[in-house]
Amino acid sequence: MAKVSDHIRQANGKTIFSIEVIPPIKGDNLKNLLDNIEPLMEFKPPFIDVTYHREEYIERVEPDGTVKKIITRKRPGTVGICSAIMHKFGVDPVPHVLCGGFTKEETEDFLIDLHYLGIDNVLVLRGDPAKPFDTFKPKTNGYAYASELVTQVANMNRGVYLHEGSHAMTPSNFCIGVAAYPEKHFEAIDHDTDFRYLKLKIDKGADYIVTQMFFDNQKYFDFVRRCREAGITVPIIPGLKPLSTRKQLQVLPRLFHLEMPADFVKAVEACEDDKQARQVGIDWCIQQCRELTKAGVPGLHFYTMGKSDNIVKIAREIF
Repeated sequence: MAKVSDHIRQANGKTIFSIEVIPPIKGDNLKNLLDNIEPLMEFKPPFIDVTYHREEYIERVEPDGTVKKIITRKRPGTVGICSAIMHKFGVDPVPHVLCGGFTKEETEDFLIDLHYLGIDNVLVLRGDPAKPFDTFKPKTNGYAYASELVTQVANMNRGVYLHEGSHAMTPSNFCIGVAAYPEKHFEAIDHDTDFRYLKLKIDKGADYIVTQMFFDNQKYFDFVRRCREAGITVPIIPGLKPLSTRKQLQVLPRLFHLEMPADFVKAVEACEDDKQARQVGIDWCIQQCRELTKAGVPGLHFYTMGKSDNIVKIAREIF
């Protein structure tokens, strides 16, 4: 097994293929997820990201009429999925590690479990606010910023654990990825502030960057240029998601705070049904991939959102 940074280096300038998968909703079957990954193995992904999900709050009306707030986890199983991917496909899993919903100690335990399994890659994220809330709030004795979590992982790589004092511990060996937003994180005051926090994550030990999805390649190219000007030299992997329904034309910009190119919007709006919209999404993503590959990007990272058929069609045109 190898680190993401090693996979990029060993590709010798060739663009690599990778995907992100989402754990199934509790009660679903792991087999369905693995069956969905299977067709994508044709393109030899060296690593597969597995998302992690914090708690959500739901409200239940009690017999006496009072409303009780209940904590639930919608998508457990990240560690088990990572292990299954590693052993079934021989591919490096990249579990997401979140600030939101976890204490420092819980995070350390999670990282230790990954280390025991021989998983040497993590993608470190702050995470979203706990649903249904709009504002991010860290758990007591947790982290408010991804840069703090990067520090914890980097410390473990040096054998420095939370409560061991000067006692020498076995160091972990994690390759640390972080997320970035070509069109600016929606909570950042401005682009300069966003870049300052991104640079902080790199300075604290992050090895590579993977971007949020975008539909305008110029957004990515401008972002990379500004990163290099800011002294950020690590690989920057573009994240992509092909549009699959007409509704996503409104949903994706709202959820992920991104812009859709006018030509793309016009093409989707002209579609009579979701089947046509899905094909437009595939064709547009193929164009994006061709331009990005020609520009020499280190990889193309696809957000599958639980589906693989459209990614297969795109990858067959590129890889």
